[in-house]
Amino acid sequence: MGERDDPAGDRSVAAMPEGLWTQPPVEVPELDMEQVRRVTEPATLVYTYTPGLAQTRFLRGLQEGRILGERAEGATDVYVTGRGMDPVLGRATTESVEVGPNATVTAFCVVHIGFGEKAPPTPFVSALIRPDGAAVSLYGTVLGIPYDEVRIGMRVRPVWLPESERSATFECITHWEPIDEPDVPAEELKGHM
Repeated sequence: MGERDDPAGDRSVAAMPEGLWTQPPVEVPELDMEQVRRVTEPATLVYTYTPGLAQTRFLRGLQEGRILGERAEGATDVYVTGRGMDPVLGRATTESVEVGPNATVTAFCVVHIGFGEKAPPTPFVSALIRPDGAAVSLYGTVLGIPYDEVRIGMRVRPVWLPESERSATFECITHWEPIDEPDVPAEELKGHM
């Protein structure tokens, strides 16, 4: 690889010490104080999200108490949440498909540190949950069972907000709870974990 000039034209990239992005340590002995290594400050991020057609269909489905996915013409895989394209085939999705509501836990972790005002008491389980008929999983919280009894392959169903409280947000599903169905064998979940 030949030498290239840096944007300022000062010296070649190959000659820069320890790579282009390495910064030399800051020397502050003349200030007679210890260098600040970390500052912790509260931060807030406010943003506006415009969902587009595919996401709008999905979110409105949640508001109606349905989980809607999408698939491309001639395809078998249904993707939740839809993005308007089949990510494998690279073709536009043309069909809206209702999946679930029952689902399978495909992966999970036990959370010991709560986050946000609506976080459940710790420890709790955050999981990837694949609705029946979907090719991919959604994130969700599993409640209604001790955290140490949750397992891969466990069957669950969504717990919805009351219809009068729903809006077009993912928060329409408050959490997932176990149902009385046999676990799905882990071998059947390969490619979905």
